[in-house]
Parts: sequence; structure tokens; C-alpha cells
Amino acid sequence: MPNIKSSIKRVRTNATAQDLNIAQKNAMRTAVKLAETAKSENADNKDELVSKAVKLVDKASKRNQIHANKASRMKSKLMAN
Repeated sequence: MPNIKSSIKRVRTNATAQDLNIAQKNAMRTAVKLAETAKSENADNKDELVSKAVKLVDKASKRNQIHANKASRMKSKLMAN
């Protein structure tokens, strides 16, 4: 544990940011899986789920939680057919 006051605060801030990043990344993964499942089962709300998943993938890419190329791959896979 650091001794300097600003370093202590930095550790706390980083821990909070890490928790938020993990939660947002998990939400993105869940949305992508739901969209893929809906597409394979040809569900009624598949378009809605795909658009939500694409939105979350874009957000994750913008926040550098995933690489831009990975986001592009995920989006094209979701949009296919």
C-alpha cells in the first residue's frame, strides 16, 4: 500500500474503474450471446437484441475495453444474415 496521499487515492480510483470496466464488459458479452442465440433460434426480437449488442460493443470499443478490430469483427458477425 502506498504512503503518499495521492497514490492512495489513485489506488482507490483504479479499483473503482476496474470494477466498472468489468461490469460493462460482462454486460456486453451477455448481450452478444443473447443476440447470437436469438439469431440461431430465429426469435421475434432478434433485431432488437442485435442492435442492443452492437451498441454495447461500440461503447466497449470507445472506452478501450476491447480492441477496435475485435469490435468490428463482433459487429460484422452479429450483422451477418
